[in-house]
Amino acid sequence: MNPFASLGLSPEIVETLNQLAFEEPTDIQKNAIPKVMAGNDLLAIAQTGTGKTAAYALPTIERLKRYANNSTSPAMHPVRMLVLVPTRELAQQVQENIALFIQNLPLRYAVLYGGTNINPQIEELRRGVEILVATVGRLKDLIEQKSVQLNKVEIVILDEADKMLDIGFFDDIRKIFSYLPHKKQTALFSATFSKQIELLTKEFLHQPQRIEIAPQNTTNINVEQHFIGIDNQQKKSLLYALISELNMYQVLIFCNTKATVERITRYLTQKRISVLPIHGDKTQSNRTETLLQFKQGNIQALVATDVAARGLDIDALPFVVNYDLPQQAEDYVHRIGRTGRAGASGVAISLVEESDLEQYQNILDLTKQNIKIEFIDHYEPYWSQKKKIAPQTKKSSNLSKQLNPPKENKKNAPVICEPIAGRKKHIRKKEDCALVLPLWTQSI
Repeated sequence: MNPFASLGLSPEIVETLNQLAFEEPTDIQKNAIPKVMAGNDLLAIAQTGTGKTAAYALPTIERLKRYANNSTSPAMHPVRMLVLVPTRELAQQVQENIALFIQNLPLRYAVLYGGTNINPQIEELRRGVEILVATVGRLKDLIEQKSVQLNKVEIVILDEADKMLDIGFFDDIRKIFSYLPHKKQTALFSATFSKQIELLTKEFLHQPQRIEIAPQNTTNINVEQHFIGIDNQQKKSLLYALISELNMYQVLIFCNTKATVERITRYLTQKRISVLPIHGDKTQSNRTETLLQFKQGNIQALVATDVAARGLDIDALPFVVNYDLPQQAEDYVHRIGRTGRAGASGVAISLVEESDLEQYQNILDLTKQNIKIEFIDHYEPYWSQKKKIAPQTKKSSNLSKQLNPPKENKKNAPVICEPIAGRKKHIRKKEDCALVLPLWTQSI
């Protein structure tokens, strides 16, 4: 028997999955699909990249099949399933998956998010849809405008609920739920578990069954993790050396602020790295096009704020770099979860300044890991001795080995420097350099 059919999915759905080359359900799908089909409320803790969209979409589509019809009357297509998500990017990703799953069924869907003209979304709702994917803010706006009816909703999905709470959407979620029928099924999916998630579960879920695919707040075992100690003035040059020497043919780089994203984008562009930025100030059309270019491999590096930490679904993304450590330790799990997805391997590298040491320890405490800070030759920070931090042995560091040149190249190696602000670029005296790099670290 087909493994998806054994979970209770009908031949129609299974045939669609065959067309999409779905061969084996993931752990979250094996556990969640039967429970959602049975009508149970569900709390699911699962890492990103484990196939959770299919875990809730497939069983709900199975249940909504009975409403499938070709009628043109909007009254025949009320909203039956509501998926709430934290970001526009995730909304688009969920929409793309649902479009594939219902391609052989006369079910309608729509996606709502901000940053775009609201009128086409209102027109789509007026034509009627059974499946509605929405960001919290845009849905709240449409509810207040009386442009959407939710009185027929049977199934509610809170996708990446922890991120919604991080953004501060608790009260908005409560407002949306006040417009939903009292009798409904609710499933909450989160990559991490916290007291806030526990409160959300108690308020909106009724006797939920719980699935925990990975231990709480753990990182993906398929991701090789490195923390590199560095001084602030060396970070950009080390980033370039990492991209060049480790042949990062596709890398997602996270920064904490929009200004840093733009600064790093300009720097890498000067170094002839094909790179684009993405953050909250970009228009939705620009963000969509940027993500498409990155997904298709047309650009080598994407520099982003946490706006891209959720919903960016790229097959086998090999590298993630935290140029800045995230301000919330939980976001570290989500950031590096962009790589090592669906069984593929990946590498996550985080640059750690002296001011980041407390946050570095918070990440280790949250993820229950013991990963030592590495120090790379020619990039050792001044604070490493002051703090008396024992570095990870360089010989055991894959990064150190790959960044170190053959011994014969180290001796009297010519240097290229980043000039101190105000000094002329042609100066090549060591004392006039903010940073001295051996020539072998430069891919010029």
